[in-house]
This record gives sequence, structure tokens and C-alpha cells, in this order.
Amino acid sequence: MTEPVVPILFSFRRCPYAMRARLALAISGTRCELREVKLRAKPSALLAASPKGTVPVLVLPDGRVIDESLDIMRWALGNEDPEGWLARKDADLIALNDGAFKHDLDRYKYPDRHASNPMVHRESGLEFLRKIDARLEAGGQLCGSARGLADAAIMPFVRQFAAVDRDWFDALPLPHLHSWLQGHLTSDLFHTVMMRTAPWSPGDPPIYFVSLEDRAANQL
Repeated sequence: MTEPVVPILFSFRRCPYAMRARLALAISGTRCELREVKLRAKPSALLAASPKGTVPVLVLPDGRVIDESLDIMRWALGNEDPEGWLARKDADLIALNDGAFKHDLDRYKYPDRHASNPMVHRESGLEFLRKIDARLEAGGQLCGSARGLADAAIMPFVRQFAAVDRDWFDALPLPHLHSWLQGHLTSDLFHTVMMRTAPWSPGDPPIYFVSLEDRAANQL
């Protein structure tokens, strides 16, 4: 039987932008071919689809290309949104994450690359974490009691920030943030999107990125 034509996702497992795209694709039940990218040796197929050479990139069966993570999320959820994520998106909070917090995250994690003082940017990033903790106090998620687009869009960046110095992060008096992050990191959805694959090369057999529903059905 010939496999149906499905979208192709160029991704990098640890990239927070790619991670949030995969979260939306998985929760929406979108089946796609996963092509893991080695960022130091980007395949020509990725660059042909999106010359800027960043991930994620989603190539649709009709040839259209979506190369911004939030646009991929909105596309996937626009097709199928079983948990109502689009109703819980908070564009302003996501913009703050993608702007000021990402700026501090990069300069905290990679001080040599940016010639930055990591402690200055850690303290600046902490202000965003305090904001998140306060938001979570009421319902446990960023837009109420159920996870939504805002949680999926922001959580991968908080995860990356936490991993720079886990002992320091774990000692922070931010109980709602800790509970929220841990809940997402131990969820079936997160485990689904963090599947490990070798970097893709032309001619490799296709690897299909399964949805959360597929994972549950096959007890992956």
C-alpha cells in the first residue's frame, strides 16, 4: 500500500521553536514526515524550502511552506483543535516570551557567543518567570485551568532556561511555575513530541511523527 502524502516537518529535537510546533501538531492529530535536522549540516532540502535555514519548517503536500513556529501551531490547530487551544493563546504574553525573555535566555545560556554577563540576564529573565508564576496561581495554566496554545508556546523556553542551572532554578520560590513545568514535562504529549531520531539524509526511509492519539493506540 502506498503511503498517503503528508506534510514534511523539518525539526530539531531540542529547539524550543520546533518543540512548540510539534506540540501543536501532535495534539491536533496531524501526521507528518519528521526530518530531524543537524544544525551544523543543514540539508539542501531544508534550505530550498526555507532559505533562512531555521527550524521548524513545515512543507505541505500542495507545496506551501510554513516556516514560523507560531504559524505552524495555528495551522495545525485550525485544522483540528480537540482541547480548544486556540481559545487560550494570549498573544501579548507569547510576544513577551519571544522577545524580552528569549533575549535574556540566549545571553544567559550563551554568554560567550553574545559577550554578555549571564547573571544580569538571569535576573532579567527571572522577572518573566515571576510573572508566569503569578499567572499560574489562579488556575494552574496560563489561561485558566486547561492547557492551551500559550502554555505550549512558552513552556519549551522556560524548560531551556531552567536547564542552564537546574539547582538554582529548582530553589526558586516559584511553586506554581515549578508545578506547571513539571506537569508539562511529564505529560504523554511531551513524551510524544520528544521522540529521538537520527538526522535525516536524502534517501532515508520516511519516519512519521505520530500524534498523541497514535502513541496511545500503539502504547509507544
